[in-house]
Amino acid sequence: MWILGLSTILAVLLFPTFWTAAVSVRSSTLLLARSYSLPSPNAGAPLAAWAVSLARQSAADVARVATLAAAVPAKAKPKGKGRSFVPIAPGRQILSIPNYVARARLGTPPQTLLVAIDPSNDAAWIPCSACVGCAPKSSPSFAPTDSPTYRPVRCGSPQCAQVPGAASCPGGPGASCAFNLAYGSSTFQAVLGQDALALEGGAVVSSYTFGCLRVVTGGSVPPQGLLGFGRGPLSFLSQTKDTYGSVFSYCLPSYKSSNFSGTLRLGPAGQPKRIKTTPLLYNPHRPTLYYVDMVGIRVGGRAVAVPASALASFDPATGTGGTIMDAGTMFTRLSPPVYAAVRDAFRHRARAPVSAPLGGFDTCYNVTGGGVRVPSVTFAFAGGAGAAVTLPEENVMIHSSSGGIACLAMAAGPSTGVNAGLNVLASMQQQNHRVLFDVANGRVGFSRELCTA
Repeated sequence: MWILGLSTILAVLLFPTFWTAAVSVRSSTLLLARSYSLPSPNAGAPLAAWAVSLARQSAADVARVATLAAAVPAKAKPKGKGRSFVPIAPGRQILSIPNYVARARLGTPPQTLLVAIDPSNDAAWIPCSACVGCAPKSSPSFAPTDSPTYRPVRCGSPQCAQVPGAASCPGGPGASCAFNLAYGSSTFQAVLGQDALALEGGAVVSSYTFGCLRVVTGGSVPPQGLLGFGRGPLSFLSQTKDTYGSVFSYCLPSYKSSNFSGTLRLGPAGQPKRIKTTPLLYNPHRPTLYYVDMVGIRVGGRAVAVPASALASFDPATGTGGTIMDAGTMFTRLSPPVYAAVRDAFRHRARAPVSAPLGGFDTCYNVTGGGVRVPSVTFAFAGGAGAAVTLPEENVMIHSSSGGIACLAMAAGPSTGVNAGLNVLASMQQQNHRVLFDVANGRVGFSRELCTA
């Protein structure tokens, strides 16, 4: 769709960097796949099972949104140029996670992995051999001992000081740098290392810094690893700034697609010439996240009466509130007053009786005999009258065809806590849109683009 992403962190670099500078301007487009999709009653799953799956994904979204509250020290903004085209896909039968994935080659000789692409995280982490609690042994993992170009990152190095959270160095400056982190409902331990990394269709980064997973608890960590596209110093965006100029975009295919028909486009060259843009905001309390200024919402073409305070940008003193784009969350979550206004307007425009809540969604309809008029939903952003994205039905409703039920694919966010005022624009609402993150020029862009096979 278009906004978030998978749907968590931004930063800016002013001190010397530790990656290898590119020798030439590059461009790449990578194909994307979603690693998980909801079972469809079309495939014989009963409606009850579908509702359970919706509830499970809704709970996973809640856990993810909670992790977005983590504060990360601010760094400096990178600059540069380049372009690459990388295939990405939902891959619903590949991995049981809600992220989009791309093929990656790590080490020498290259070891092939499917890595989750997450614009809301910084560091990369990869399951390594002998990891406790990682994916089953049948799932590929990275074997550092099989790669002569692998190097551990030592305590006391600049990279060790840049890990998310706090580094663990009980062995002193010469020991391997380790760190602990939470991801969704999971926690993990990793050691920091460097090796050659290349996304399929992209340039090779000779000394990419990543976390080598050693211990994992919980089921939220992508089985074959994750590549962070946030703005922190260890993110892909920062480690390739001299190659791709801190610019990337993606087109997320529908979660129903099992093909690598989506694309991750790296670098300023080849990006859409005609695209609606809005300023990219920087929240120093959550510097990795991609904040935008949402100024209004329309349902069926009519403005929704949303309290201005509920759509206000984040509080500069506390960092709370505001609107982020996150491709790692599946369904958009709006702060309670915003969601209530949108839901009521949607029900009024749909002009059909509302069915019982299902799987955590409270606006569902029996669509067996038709008669449900699905209104469009438009998110308007700062930047002029044209800075708006109107979602078609496929981005608004989650359907269960054999069960005859369709639900508004949005929900209310938390009513209390640090994320009570946060609006999260998620991957289903971004599908089949080109979403541009131009960090170098401080803007986010949206354009309609069909990328579902």
